[in-house]
Amino acid sequence: MTAMTFGVEEEFLVVEAHSGELVPRSKELLPEARLVLGDEVSPELNLCQIEVGTPVCDDSTQLRQHLRRLRRGLSSAACELDLRIAATGTHPFTSWTEQQVDLSTARYSRIEDTYQIVARQQVICGCHVHVGIDDPDLAIQVMNHVRPHLGVLLALSANSPFWHGVDSGYDSYRMQVWERWPTAGLPPELADRSAYDDLVTRLVDIEAIEDSTFLYWHVRPSGRYPTLEFRIGDVCLHVDDTVAYASLIRALAWTVQGEVLRGDSPPLPAPDLMTSAIWRAGRYGLGDRLVSPNDWTLRPAVDVLSELLDRCREALELHGDWDFVREWVGRTLREGNGATRQRQSYARHGDARDVIGRIALETVP
Repeated sequence: MTAMTFGVEEEFLVVEAHSGELVPRSKELLPEARLVLGDEVSPELNLCQIEVGTPVCDDSTQLRQHLRRLRRGLSSAACELDLRIAATGTHPFTSWTEQQVDLSTARYSRIEDTYQIVARQQVICGCHVHVGIDDPDLAIQVMNHVRPHLGVLLALSANSPFWHGVDSGYDSYRMQVWERWPTAGLPPELADRSAYDDLVTRLVDIEAIEDSTFLYWHVRPSGRYPTLEFRIGDVCLHVDDTVAYASLIRALAWTVQGEVLRGDSPPLPAPDLMTSAIWRAGRYGLGDRLVSPNDWTLRPAVDVLSELLDRCREALELHGDWDFVREWVGRTLREGNGATRQRQSYARHGDARDVIGRIALETVP
């Protein structure tokens, strides 16, 4: 099989430069940022959020260059307004009750009107990784068969331990907030693209969604591009975290695609097992055992990640990412994910403002 293209969308929180407070000022930031980044920067549901998206990339070097350029350009525009951007899944102390949905955008206004408090609480940021799969039926099959691995991906990317000034006890509290959407969560097993289209049509008919972009599954066919979009992860603190995370996802998708094409995909476990594995990953991150997608038992995180690397090694080597991703996984196991680093910042002085200060500093490469 040939190499697979990929791209990344990153969401950031907009914070006041000196206090670190979350502020609803993306409408001011967006035009400044577009002077530098054009349409690569876009608004989000809440006015304290903003998003960037890379072009299609062939390799991790390209992806890294684009992510650095986008974060630096957005940060430079923010500084002109005494603002900062923060790569964190949740804000350490500011409440969602102090923020505002962007009601000037028709889509977001409808979302707020329909979902009410659920929409207003979505002051969270994720990392969306797109992998190029041109065949719509194949994309559905790959979606089916990557589901057992979603918990491991969440544990690696988890970067949202705090909510309203307290430690939530979760490495990814963003996931707990995200799953309040009625269409969020694990996608169902589907036979082909026709079955997917039929499901979308039925959901539209009963006014559960407006279109396929309202399916907030952890992984889904993109509504805009010929890609499979992985939405499971928190936004990562560092650019190198994002690059390695996205490269591992691409390798997993490439590996599963090959298995599907050869007809040797493994049987899928019960949905409750996969959902429980995702919950456990969001709760404990890498600090406790993970559910192994190989035998569905609790295993040390290092063992489960070693299994994933071994499974994806051919794909990682094909794309030139083996050494980089292996080193990143090892470092993350030793030093912790983003949630670990946020808690370390808090432990130094017991002040959540130290946490957002470190996040804002380390967001920009």
